[in-house]
Amino acid sequence: MMSESPTKRIAVIPGDGIGPEVTAEAVKILNAAVRKSGKKLALTNFDWGADRYLRDGTTLPPDAPEMFRRNYDAILFGALGDPRVPSNQHAADILLGLRFKLDLYVNARPCYLQDARLTPLKNREEKDIHFIVFRENTEGLYAGVGGIFKKNTEDEVAIQEDVNTHKGVERILRHAFEYARRNNLTRLCMSDKSNAMTYAHDIWQRLFKKMRSEYPEINSTHQFIDNLLLQIVRDPTQFEVIVTCNLFGDIASDVGAGIIGGLGVAPSGNINPGQVSLFEPVHGSAPPIAGQNIANPMGAILSAAMMLDHIDWPKEARAIENAVHEAIIEGKTTQDLGGNLGTNQVGDYIAEKLS
Repeated sequence: MMSESPTKRIAVIPGDGIGPEVTAEAVKILNAAVRKSGKKLALTNFDWGADRYLRDGTTLPPDAPEMFRRNYDAILFGALGDPRVPSNQHAADILLGLRFKLDLYVNARPCYLQDARLTPLKNREEKDIHFIVFRENTEGLYAGVGGIFKKNTEDEVAIQEDVNTHKGVERILRHAFEYARRNNLTRLCMSDKSNAMTYAHDIWQRLFKKMRSEYPEINSTHQFIDNLLLQIVRDPTQFEVIVTCNLFGDIASDVGAGIIGGLGVAPSGNINPGQVSLFEPVHGSAPPIAGQNIANPMGAILSAAMMLDHIDWPKEARAIENAVHEAIIEGKTTQDLGGNLGTNQVGDYIAEKLS
């Protein structure tokens, strides 16, 4: 459980590629945000990533999940993935391992437009694109159930099974409805592919139908995933809360990121409410641009703000979000958003805003 102490204990896993660069800026911003508050962060760095894996084979130590539960309030994560590890075994073991073993069943991905100039959609303002995707994070096609028979032959058979349990589906739906109620949001959309996946997603239909009656003040609707993606691009104003399965949530939130300025500004949280949870930018490790001081740190910085909300420091979280918004409006950004600052300079500018 999270500590009640004024000092919050944060584990930091920078990872691979641009992960260390953007995480360093997020840490800089965290320190700036809490400096005047009298609160304290105790940050512990973990060197788990490709370098460590190639050096001694370390991925996720067996005692790591329990250690995080016992000793930390949250985890700030960078990105994993390195061409020197073609299988990405270390990335799967560490990130998916933490998601599953810490039971981080909520993947929350806000899609909020910070500046109308950043969206590729015509005639859209900031208020037009403001929704959050809740992705089930521990089941579905990412559960790793399946296998390969007669691999590397002409008779090869590859099977990946879609796992959907009553507990798993119900709790992500409940989380989405409760989030909408708590934040006075009136529109919630559940998305599946139950017209084709008649077994796997029938349970989504039945539990959604049952639950929506408990929240009559919320206009809860359903869209098949292919139509949802079309509608996000055609008219994003119709969405406030979207809830869906693991794979579809991954895809829908990337489309959402695409219409708010790209993956560089997209944060996320892997959450088990009330317990230690993990926060990371949506983007990957981007090895081709690593070490060039051009990676956008805003997704990592906004993920740090989400982390502060999780540990019940909302004032500091809002301060970070406001500083990022001001930096974007003022054009103090990296090249992908039209600016001319480096990764470090963006972090410095936002930190100065906070101070």
